[in-house]
Amino acid sequence: MAAKKKSTSTAKKSAKKPVKKSAKRPAKKQVKKASKSTAKKPAKKNAAAVKKAAAVKKVAAKKVAAKKVAAKKVAAKKVAAKKKADLAKKVAAQKAAAKKKAELAKKVAAKKKADALKKAELAKRAAAKKAEAKKKADIAREKARLKAEADRQRKQAAREKEAQAKAKERERQAAEKARLKARAEAEKARLKEKAERDKQRAAEAAERAATKAAAEAEKARIREEAAAAKAAAKAAAEAEKARLKAEAEAKKRAEAKKFIIVKGPSEDGITSTKEFDLKFLFAQRDALRIERAKLLGQADRLEDEANALIADAEMGDVQFDDEGGEGDTMVVERERDQVLSAQARQTVSEIDAAIERMGRGEYGYSVVSGFPIPKERLKALPWATELVTERAGGLGRR
Repeated sequence: MAAKKKSTSTAKKSAKKPVKKSAKRPAKKQVKKASKSTAKKPAKKNAAAVKKAAAVKKVAAKKVAAKKVAAKKVAAKKVAAKKKADLAKKVAAQKAAAKKKAELAKKVAAKKKADALKKAELAKRAAAKKAEAKKKADIAREKARLKAEADRQRKQAAREKEAQAKAKERERQAAEKARLKARAEAEKARLKEKAERDKQRAAEAAERAATKAAAEAEKARIREEAAAAKAAAKAAAEAEKARLKAEAEAKKRAEAKKFIIVKGPSEDGITSTKEFDLKFLFAQRDALRIERAKLLGQADRLEDEANALIADAEMGDVQFDDEGGEGDTMVVERERDQVLSAQARQTVSEIDAAIERMGRGEYGYSVVSGFPIPKERLKALPWATELVTERAGGLGRR
């Protein structure tokens, strides 16, 4: 670029330099001198002078021609330099135009970029505003939906409450209707029952004579059974007295020769002995617990039955006058239930005592003589406290 500028400036300088006219002036002077000299010289010298003048002219003409050629060359050089300068100007103008165009394009691109960024920012803001508006619209819709749902639920609750109130009213009316109907039916049944009771009383009056005779016979039988039971109780008391006496005597004999119990290891509240190991004692304890539970249930059931008989008697369902013998029968049944319940609880006490003896290492030995009871007898009667021979001889209890 710098070389092109230098050549362009050189061409301009060469084009501006003026063409020297010094070559023309000497020729004119020479012609003037020659014409003067020719006029003064004699005619004989005219030919030589003409010839010389012609030579001079020729030389002058050559010089003029040479000068013209040189001037043409200079002019051509000037034209070429001018063309070159014009071309350089044109190239410079094109470069300036290209540079200007490039700068303009750059400015246009920068403007486009700025416009695009501005447009993108505006679009982004518009999208943000649109999203915010959409969010607000969604919130408004959700609020409206929740409000509508709350209104719907409130209306539904009101409808359900109203339906419940109506249903309750219908139930009340139906209950009232049923109550009135039941009352009417009860009154009707009462009247019918009264009529039947009056009718039955007439029939019962006829039956009482026969019932009274049967009651008297039952009373006599009960009195006989009571007397027999009293005699048996008296005999049992005498036998118990004799047993205690014999037991005291046997204890005295046993003290002279008492059996020594050899105790073994203990486990889970049970002490084993030489005659009864832990396995046998555990099995016996399980059997005692099962029997205890069964007897307790039996005792409770018998007591409930006796109490029920007492309650029935208190409510007046049983007639205790001279015309009815049912009261005496229920008294006997109640006393029987009470006796059986007491026997069951007595056995439960004996079972608890047997379990306690297991803990002390004394289970399976006769409380009369101290000798071991056979395992077969203990399996049959786990709470036994004496030998079979002792019981058969009246010395023991079981």
